[in-house]
Amino acid sequence: MPFEKERLKSFPTLPGVYLMKNRAGKILYIGKAKNLRSRVRQYFTPRQDGRVMVPFLTTQVESIETIVVASEKEALLLENNLIKKHQPKYNALLKDDKTFFSLMINVKHKWPMIRLVRYKGKPPSGNLYFGPYTHGYAARQTLELLRNLFPMRQCSDQELASRSRPCILYDMKRCIAPCVGKCSKQEYDHLVEQVTHFLKGHDTQIRKSLLKQREETTEQLAFEKAQRIHETLEAVEKTLENQRVQKAGREDLDALGIYREADRVLLTQMIFRDGKLLAAQDRFFSKNAQEEEELFTSFLLQHYQEKKELPKQILLPLTLPDQKTLEELLSEGKERKISLLSPQKGNKKALVKMAMTNAKAKFQQEAEAQHVTEQILMEMEEKFKLTNYPERIECFDNSNLSGSEPVSAMVVFIGGEKASRHYRKFGIKTADPSDDYGALREVMTRRYRKAKEEGILPDLIVIDGGKGHLNVAAQILSDLDVSTVDLLAVTKEEGRHDKGITAERVFLLNRPDPITFSPHSSLLFLLQRIRDEAHRFAITFQRQRRGKKSLGSKYDRLPGIGPIKRRRLLTHFGSWKRVFDADPAQWKQVQGITQKDCDTLLAQKSLETS
Repeated sequence: MPFEKERLKSFPTLPGVYLMKNRAGKILYIGKAKNLRSRVRQYFTPRQDGRVMVPFLTTQVESIETIVVASEKEALLLENNLIKKHQPKYNALLKDDKTFFSLMINVKHKWPMIRLVRYKGKPPSGNLYFGPYTHGYAARQTLELLRNLFPMRQCSDQELASRSRPCILYDMKRCIAPCVGKCSKQEYDHLVEQVTHFLKGHDTQIRKSLLKQREETTEQLAFEKAQRIHETLEAVEKTLENQRVQKAGREDLDALGIYREADRVLLTQMIFRDGKLLAAQDRFFSKNAQEEEELFTSFLLQHYQEKKELPKQILLPLTLPDQKTLEELLSEGKERKISLLSPQKGNKKALVKMAMTNAKAKFQQEAEAQHVTEQILMEMEEKFKLTNYPERIECFDNSNLSGSEPVSAMVVFIGGEKASRHYRKFGIKTADPSDDYGALREVMTRRYRKAKEEGILPDLIVIDGGKGHLNVAAQILSDLDVSTVDLLAVTKEEGRHDKGITAERVFLLNRPDPITFSPHSSLLFLLQRIRDEAHRFAITFQRQRRGKKSLGSKYDRLPGIGPIKRRRLLTHFGSWKRVFDADPAQWKQVQGITQKDCDTLLAQKSLETS
């Protein structure tokens, strides 16, 4: 039975929180009010509330619970706690583990590394976390920049412990090889400190540290180290110069912007530290029934209240009714007082406008599919315990017909989507046509020997096969000294390659038993899509090869007479009939034709006339 407006007469006129529930008692929406009766009445009075989602919300509401509190401050806190606890459908919940990503440095390790992680609620203790980033793409961009600027290790702990010589990243100057003692503990700790300062926006400390290291290594005549430090210093200065936004002055502040279309909202947070734009983070909400003031209030409490390091000012596009109370709540227990400002002119007004413009642009660019794909790839990293986020995946498949015309193909997926311009075809040159392992060994060796030279290695290699194929592939990578690439093998029940639901199995190194999936797993679907695409590409290539072979002339296989000699013979004589009507002396008049070729042509001529 829908909620009756007459019941509003009994509602208190005091400050508090209201909880709207459906027939089953499930909480749909939580809000706060200075005057509970007046605020809730607006939902049920025509044209009093223009929010698009309100009519959909009120038709589902059958009961409304109110909680009276002593002050507006208590109402703010209670609303925030209840939203986190009950996660109502029509409120914005920012602490969603499937939305936020962070960069983590495992500082307790002897040789720390930086990686992209995801976690629920508060981050686990003992490590350093930076973020959160609302999109994996933004976090991966930052991670890639850091790996280019600061050559920390990227390998797993197991790989680190087993190395006897540096991997390719050392030659590429993207790792200083702590695994084999190419750097001291002190030198590596300096690197970790620089990364930390960079992520915090303290570029002055980075510059001073790098300049000091450069001077010390030069004085010690360690010119190779000095050159590496000099290159890092130049790269850092160039990056920070590109990030600088003069309008922000030298202050630490955040500028918030918002864009809404119907019930879909995007909130943008632009982070300025020491006058530089360090990041722009976006939060996307659908089916949101909150007013803009309510949404900003929820965001400020959920996002900033538990943070240790906060900006001096937070710039907003509007003035919040509870602004002073919010400032008090956000400043409690902090080293500095937080100010909420709604600038009306000047540079800070321009920064808010920039945030609003970015919110609109991001809203128009983003699609739900992108978010879903990122979550699947992150799930892949977590489930398979990969060293890398699988941004670039390369998958191999071999194909032959009854042992003839063996070929192999490689497909590439970047960000979960096909990147067909990077696909590669391989004709099997040395392996026996029936030797599947040999074909894999030949193709992967060719591929990754060249990839090492080009400096373009994938994050993950997927092999169409079982445990045996996986072990062969692992040995190939070990022989090529490629240690930073993850590897797995996936096989279908009875080798099927159709799209039906089958017992899929994924094999991983250092795990004796395969991993199986629910038939409706999104991760399984992506793996099937990658593997099936590799099979399709390999089959297509193999059919093309067979087609060319069947359509080709019988003279295309004359021993010792390749395409150049065949072309010269046909150009000289005009047709194969005229070639065989001629004699050996005339054949020798054609450039490149030897006595051995004449013998071959004579043998073929005798077959033609027999």
